[in-house]
Amino acid sequence: MVLSEVLINIGLGLCLGTIGGLFGIGGGLVAIPMLGLLFGLDQHLAQGTALVMVVPNVMLALWRYNQRNRLNWRWAAVLALAGFCWALIGANVATSLSNSLMRYLFVGFLLLLILYNGWRLYRPLLLAQGAHPPTKGRLALLGTVAGLAGGLFGVGGAVVATPVLTSVFGLSQVLAQGLALAMALPSTAVTLVTFAAHGQVDWGMGLALSCGGLLSISWGVRMAHAVPDRLLRLLFCGFLLACSAGLLLQ
Repeated sequence: MVLSEVLINIGLGLCLGTIGGLFGIGGGLVAIPMLGLLFGLDQHLAQGTALVMVVPNVMLALWRYNQRNRLNWRWAAVLALAGFCWALIGANVATSLSNSLMRYLFVGFLLLLILYNGWRLYRPLLLAQGAHPPTKGRLALLGTVAGLAGGLFGVGGAVVATPVLTSVFGLSQVLAQGLALAMALPSTAVTLVTFAAHGQVDWGMGLALSCGGLLSISWGVRMAHAVPDRLLRLLFCGFLLACSAGLLLQ
């Protein structure tokens, strides 16, 4: 990889790290369509390469979120354990599917997230009245679904966990994003190992993206704590819609 390519990847990592910190997702959701559109990577290679950036980004973002709002580590442990086990299953399934099928499944996954997040924006009172306090069983079920999605699509599962933690369990957006990161860390790690074992990772590109992401993710975390909760949710929906459009264009 020549110096210009390294600098371009680091610059892209700076943007992705900021987005990952802002939304508490590690940046993988936007990295995957961009790696396909800008660099021509197929779906599997894009997901595996993005994970090289996502894993350290999630580690740093989790530390930053915990500094600002102490997490409930008992809840986090239940989510993380369930997420890890099912991410391993999802990752092994993903590596056996065709690239075109994976891309269309990913687009469908993002569209479902957009519909759900958009609906909860316009039903805040209804959701608040129906919120249930987290229990181990409910958290384990959430970790199962989010971990399976994270392993299958290489996004850590935080995009599934965050909206459920806010709407079903009544947590604030910032607290939900911190807990989702705690769940995502082991699941992204095992997913990366699985994709790497199948030769579906570009390590040079991934490490360059990771360098940029680590430099900028703290900016995104600071922005997340400064933005009003409703606006942060609205930005999250717009972000998911842009990712879906990018994958369809690919």
